[in-house]
Amino acid sequence: MPGLLSSPVCLTVIWFLSWSLRPSRAQIRTDEVSGVQFGRLESNVTLACGKSQIRTPVVWHLNRSSALPWHKLTSDGTLVLLRANHSAQGNYSCYDNRGLLLHSVKLRLGHPPGLLSISCQVPNHTHVRCSWVEAVKTFLPATYNASLRGTGQEWRPCVVDVVRKHCDVDHPAFWQTIHTLRVTETNALGSETTSVRFKLHELLKPDPPESLLVKELEGYPKRLIVSWNFPSSWPLHDAFPLIFQIRYRPQGSVYWSEVYSEESPVVIFDALAGHFHQVQVRARDEVNSESQWSEWSPLHLVRPWEVSSTPLSPENLPPEGDYPDYFFPFNSKPETSTEKSNNAALPEDEGNLGLVILLVLFSVVILTTVLSLIFVVWVRQRRRDHVTKQELTSMVKMKSMPI
Repeated sequence: MPGLLSSPVCLTVIWFLSWSLRPSRAQIRTDEVSGVQFGRLESNVTLACGKSQIRTPVVWHLNRSSALPWHKLTSDGTLVLLRANHSAQGNYSCYDNRGLLLHSVKLRLGHPPGLLSISCQVPNHTHVRCSWVEAVKTFLPATYNASLRGTGQEWRPCVVDVVRKHCDVDHPAFWQTIHTLRVTETNALGSETTSVRFKLHELLKPDPPESLLVKELEGYPKRLIVSWNFPSSWPLHDAFPLIFQIRYRPQGSVYWSEVYSEESPVVIFDALAGHFHQVQVRARDEVNSESQWSEWSPLHLVRPWEVSSTPLSPENLPPEGDYPDYFFPFNSKPETSTEKSNNAALPEDEGNLGLVILLVLFSVVILTTVLSLIFVVWVRQRRRDHVTKQELTSMVKMKSMPI
């Protein structure tokens, strides 16, 4: 048996079979890609058939197909794609005239980076987040490097989130007037650096207040209780206090009423009885007047307390001691819709009456002053007329005297 395998005939058969099977083994590896080549869209892209300098006729395929984009083929087997667009992307393979795979490469097309559009948010005194949007769509994977510094300071890294395209800096130097952020975008075709300058105290914008709650006040058809919590992203309540703006209006109205407060809760005293009200609240840094107001909290819809169809007895009315003192200014009693309460002098009515009296007194003072001025002017004019008359009389007498 060993003698048979070593015979010249057997060796010839084995060599022939191995030579005839080489193309099939090469064909099995046609899906293998040796690397990735990047090119610029709408430009000429050159694909070399490996590193061999031997000038042999070659055939190029794109994704197993002999149909190629607009191109030209050089004498050394190099493929030149003319003004390549997105349809020219894919896996390119070149073969010799026997069908043997010589080289394969994956082509990706895109653009080099351009300038970025950068915006920064400062939700509190200890955190800065800057995000960006590509001005040029590159269609290629990119990496980003970002850093921040205040005037005269060293660069600090800004931690980058590549997927969301933003970066974060904790505990920035808030006392510095101007800060500079630079972001460098890099892809296979190049890199570009974008820089922006800004003032942290002008960008300071808290997140909206949270857990807004608006409730009716039993026995008071014109009052609402509004409460809320500080934004969870504003941790230093005592060191950096906030001022809050509450706005409300009857549903369907285009006019808002506003109330300002440094604490929660707040009582609205002039709600429209029997109507649903829309209520929102927002916040701003109390000390820094150049900071921005937060966005408004989600709209809250509520209706003030309404009297039930069955009249309430005095025993069923809520005791005054059950509510904090600031709910009842001027020691007012709970409002009801009975005839007695309509005829009673409520604190709001007393305030309106006092305002009317002040307006009347002010009008009387103004009228008296105007009349006095008119009288003085009239008296002075009378005197002037009298003097003028005497002078004319004297002149007449002097002319009538003989010379």
